[in-house]
Amino acid sequence: MKTLIVDDERLARNELRRLLDNFPKIEVIGEAANADEALKMIDELQPELLFLDIQMPGKNGFELLSSIDGKAPEVIFTTAYDEYAITAFEYNALDYLLKPIELNRLSEAINRIEENNHHPETEAPRRDTNKILGENDQVFVKDGEKCWFVKLGKVRLFESMGNYVRLHFDDQKPLVLKSLNSLEDRLDPNTFFRANRKHIINLPWIEKIEPWFSGGLLVTLKGGDKIEISRRQAIRFKELMSL
Repeated sequence: MKTLIVDDERLARNELRRLLDNFPKIEVIGEAANADEALKMIDELQPELLFLDIQMPGKNGFELLSSIDGKAPEVIFTTAYDEYAITAFEYNALDYLLKPIELNRLSEAINRIEENNHHPETEAPRRDTNKILGENDQVFVKDGEKCWFVKLGKVRLFESMGNYVRLHFDDQKPLVLKSLNSLEDRLDPNTFFRANRKHIINLPWIEKIEPWFSGGLLVTLKGGDKIEISRRQAIRFKELMSL
């Protein structure tokens, strides 16, 4: 993949280039120290991937992305600060790497490029906070010191915990400061179903369905979680899932 590194610190560019030597499929075709240099190079060299610093003299990384005409390259943000992560997610970034960059995190980010190429974007990323999120969308999750960029299709269960929601994916269960109701408004109802007051389930993860007390249903998800669908929601569930 033709790749451009954009960072105002020469040492940071050198270090990233050194790490990228471990990935033969990544071909670094240039480096830029600011947004103006980068825009010229993007125009001339047509890179497929940007490693993009956020805080730079002149235009920052987000302003650079907004200035690209036509289809934008894939973007992996590299920054020393985690407070931009939510904005990065809204710009459809593939990943968000905190400096100093570790080889295993870089490796995860590069694997994500391959996953993402099965669902390429058709135009430059635009900020959109009201978009309905489907299983191919990625969300940024931060819980304490840990950060994830997770594809929603991997989240099998959303569980309300007071003012927080716990996401269940892989063997991780981070908490995000959101209500289940506000989350339900953003999630694609064809994939994510409100089972009861406390849970939203990812329908493709359902392995088994059984009748349950007083007209409800009991679903077992792959991985073993058992979730009750309330009587009222069971009626909706049958309407949604029947021929």
